[in-house]
Amino acid sequence: MTDNSARLDHVVLWVRDPVASAGFYEKVVGLEPLRVSEFAAGEVSFPSVRLNEETIFDLAPLAMAPHMNMVPGGADSAGHPVNHVCVSLQEDDFTALRARLEERSVPVSDFSYDSFGARGNSRRSFYFRDPDGNVFEARHYE
Repeated sequence: MTDNSARLDHVVLWVRDPVASAGFYEKVVGLEPLRVSEFAAGEVSFPSVRLNEETIFDLAPLAMAPHMNMVPGGADSAGHPVNHVCVSLQEDDFTALRARLEERSVPVSDFSYDSFGARGNSRRSFYFRDPDGNVFEARHYE
C-alpha cells in the first residue's frame, strides 16, 4: 500500500455484542474478523472486520458510547448506529485539511497517535464535525 491518495479507512459501528457481531460479519457477510480474540481477552477496546484491503468496520461496544468525547459535543453522536467515518489522507493533505478547519473556526480534537485502523497504526489523527453534526476522523499513516 504505497498509494496515499484519499480513501475511506474505517467506519465505527455501535453494536451490543462485538464478538457476536464479528461472527455475523464473518459467517453471514463473509468479512475477515480482526482482533476478536484480543478483544475477548480485554487487550483491545473493540474488534474489527475487514471490508477490503484498505477498509475495515470497527465493532464498538455500546458501553463505549458515554466516553466518545474526542470533539466538543462529540458525545452527542454516541449511541447512533455510526459513530464516525475516517478518511485516510497523505500527510500534506492531512495538514492542509486541519489548517482549513481551524481557519474556519471548526472545532478539532487534539492529535491522536498510533491509532489502529485498516492499514495498521496511523501516525496521527484528529476528529471534527461536519455542519450536520456528523463526526469525521482524518488520519495519515506515513
